[in-house]
Amino acid sequence: MITVNGAAHDLAGRSVRAVLTALSISDRGVAVAIDGDVVSKSQWDATTVQDGAVVEVVTAVAGG
Repeated sequence: MITVNGAAHDLAGRSVRAVLTALSISDRGVAVAIDGDVVSKSQWDATTVQDGAVVEVVTAVAGG
């Protein structure tokens, strides 16, 4: 079980990209942190989200 933006999901053991896909989150304009550490987009396929991880997904919003 992992926590994504405060909600529990049974997605442990998947890559960052697979977690985003499973949650229907677009990878455009998105930043991801696992347990407070930012994961660069180039590492999303290689980084596995471990059981118990806290994942924060932040989407950039244009405006002013």
